[in-house]
Amino acid sequence: MNILRIHCEQLAQAAPQGGSGAFISMIIPFALMFLLLYVLIIRPQRKKEQERLGMIQNVKKNDYVLTTGGIYGTVIGVKDNEITLKIDDTNNTKVKLAKSAIIGVEKTAPDAGSNN
Repeated sequence: MNILRIHCEQLAQAAPQGGSGAFISMIIPFALMFLLLYVLIIRPQRKKEQERLGMIQNVKKNDYVLTTGGIYGTVIGVKDNEITLKIDDTNNTKVKLAKSAIIGVEKTAPDAGSNN
């Protein structure tokens, strides 16, 4: 950002007195690029992050979730920033994770008999 400011200052110094039209014509493309960047990248990313945070806040007992480590499990306990997952029914294996480790929620677990 400093390079842009220095470049703009140099252009302003190089411009003849009363020639602010050249400076404004230089600012317009930068403003349009920033607007395009905001519309195409920043705004959709913020929306996606808000949806993810809403999903994490709405996790409840018996939800089937996917973690960032690729582990699927059923939520058996929810605290403020922590969840407890049951990942194996036969051995009764439980894991405590941060809520932020959840990347997907399915409301029901797949059938135990299916081999997917």
